[in-house]
Amino acid sequence: MRVQTTAKRLLELFHTLVIYLWTILSTIVFGLLVIAVSFFTRNGITVHHIARVWGRCILWVSGIQVTTRGFDAGRMNQSCIFMSNHQSNFDIPVLFSGLPAQFRWLAKAELFKIPLFGRSMRSAGYISIDRSNRKSAFQSLKKAAEMIRSGTSVMIFPEGTRSIDGILLPFKKGGFVLAVDAGVPIVPIMISGTHDIMPKGRLLISRGKVRIDVGKPIQSADYTRKTKDDLMEQVRAAMSELSTDRMEGDGRG
Repeated sequence: MRVQTTAKRLLELFHTLVIYLWTILSTIVFGLLVIAVSFFTRNGITVHHIARVWGRCILWVSGIQVTTRGFDAGRMNQSCIFMSNHQSNFDIPVLFSGLPAQFRWLAKAELFKIPLFGRSMRSAGYISIDRSNRKSAFQSLKKAAEMIRSGTSVMIFPEGTRSIDGILLPFKKGGFVLAVDAGVPIVPIMISGTHDIMPKGRLLISRGKVRIDVGKPIQSADYTRKTKDDLMEQVRAAMSELSTDRMEGDGRG
């Protein structure tokens, strides 16, 4: 029994090393491709397709299968803010590969100062957020809201960091300020399975199945900065409902 356990652990360790090496290599290769493409395109659509291929390559090598439920392209007739729970480093490639929609990320302003890399991020349509002081942060959110109103959908992890136990953490308010300023719908998303594959604080990576559950858009136009907490609670309730529906569907409810 001990021999089988040791062999299994060694196999998992080898599998993890392969994934790390592949992730580093593919990130360099696809990153250089993104930089090259950024010189010829400004809409970010091609870059997002490259990112989807990057995510699928990582998941394929990792032995991870992703299924998506609830996404309705017919409802995506305007820009929106996708809000997803955050359980693992694998959430990013999972969302890239499993969510059939064009979206951009909010990123720290410091990343845009990196030569070539920063240029490619701007060309891809990623939105810079400057948190150096209150005034800069306010200006960043105002500019981000304008970009979203002009047709750019974005992805946000409202928890702000990965959950250690997979349970939803308290939400940060910045994403909801952005939502009411932009006046676009929030689409709640629940990812399940990535916590078992690679929880926060663990280096080993396991194989597994992941599911993305997409909820119905929640209108933010009726809310203001003063009532954003009510919007935040509505989104949290919708995400919790998606999680409950998933467990009941799996026979765990």
